[in-house]
Amino acid sequence: MSLFNIFDVSGSGMSAQSVRLNTTASNIANADAVSSSIDQTYRARYPVFQAELAKASHQQQEATGVKVMGIVESDAPLQKEFAPQHPMADKDGFIYKPNVNVMEQMADMISASRSYQMNVQVAEAAKSMLQQTLNIGK
Repeated sequence: MSLFNIFDVSGSGMSAQSVRLNTTASNIANADAVSSSIDQTYRARYPVFQAELAKASHQQQEATGVKVMGIVESDAPLQKEFAPQHPMADKDGFIYKPNVNVMEQMADMISASRSYQMNVQVAEAAKSMLQQTLNIGK
């Protein structure tokens, strides 16, 4: 594997973790949203990643990056709360809150942030190795 391929792999990892961080931030921002119907209530979203195996199938020794296949909504049940005095309550007196677990989202954010940092360190190490290789010729 060429050192230049390392930049592709770490770059795809940084891009994927950036999507993960943005999705997690959106979930946290909407954690306290309230709605009067199940259909309009925010649902937690999660990115789906896939290693780019199609590229790797042609050459066994090639490194593969990460591809964001899409963002899916959680199918966990929404929080239903009886609050007839709330201005957003439906005709039966219920309000609906998102299925966002803030503690889980914070742990996911820390994990995504550290994964992003690791990809940055890999790119920096590859850059340093390339610079040292160029210095050998001097």
